[in-house]
Amino acid sequence: MPRPAVVARARGRILTMFSGDPDGVPGWVRALETGEDEGWFGPGSAVWAVHNGTPTIVAGVRALLMQTLHPGAMAGVHDHSRYQQDPLGRLSGTVRWVLTTTFADRAQAEAGCAWVSRLHERVRGEYTGADGSAVAYEARDADLIGWVHCVFADAFIGSHETWGGPVPGGSDRYVREWATAGELMGMVDPPRSRQELDDALASYLPVLRRDARVDEAVRWLRNPPLGRGVGPVYRILFAGAVASLPARYRALLGLRRPWWPAITATRLVLWGMRTVLGPESSSMRYTRARLDRLAAAGTAADTGLGAETGHVAETDATADR
Repeated sequence: MPRPAVVARARGRILTMFSGDPDGVPGWVRALETGEDEGWFGPGSAVWAVHNGTPTIVAGVRALLMQTLHPGAMAGVHDHSRYQQDPLGRLSGTVRWVLTTTFADRAQAEAGCAWVSRLHERVRGEYTGADGSAVAYEARDADLIGWVHCVFADAFIGSHETWGGPVPGGSDRYVREWATAGELMGMVDPPRSRQELDDALASYLPVLRRDARVDEAVRWLRNPPLGRGVGPVYRILFAGAVASLPARYRALLGLRRPWWPAITATRLVLWGMRTVLGPESSSMRYTRARLDRLAAAGTAADTGLGAETGHVAETDATADR
């Protein structure tokens, strides 16, 4: 059995990596307790089932690998991202957006997406097209917004299909629900079924390409500077992400499926991480506190107990939203 001090240190490293806080409760996590509705998805949703699972850890790696294949997305990362200097900062920022959109009330989710959109306003420039001409890009281009949404949706559901449990309503329901996130980020008509998602990704194939920038990013993703304690575990997760990719995209990246059982090894690593982190994330804990508060307020209103404090009208307004 691992010693409690060893487990505590491992837990702190993992939580710092994904949230920026050794206890896993930065301000944006604590804010999940506030708000006046259950959010865009809520308990029992496919999105909650998928995003509350440890396979999302591998999904992050898988999504980043896929993103590099679009020359516009790769140019944006190369020209504007500090991923090589501050990999954990970029990772925790992505985690913040995903979990806020997933678990926060609707106002916070919308504000979080607007925050990301504002960050992207300055992400623009040029890259060299396949014919050698200069191609202008902006992160707010419909083409890039659609690519990033589809890549994330595919990574989340693809990783869950590989390592997670049942999804309420299946993969189709997840894609349909997560389409809301695409709309909040400005995507028009996001895919709403697994087949539509696969078709949307395939529609980008004429644009996707591997070049020196892609090779550089993949080399870095294979072995980022995460330290001796995390590095070996990460390399297993990276191999699992590569093994879980559809063969056509793995080939485009110039990667081969590992010869060793990376899927099984990743499953064991994710089991270990669940053991270390516990059965419920801090994000879920604070979200449930919000839902319990709203349920209690609703019960008080239903029985007339909130009349003296004026909570009845407030609760009725909340129910209408």
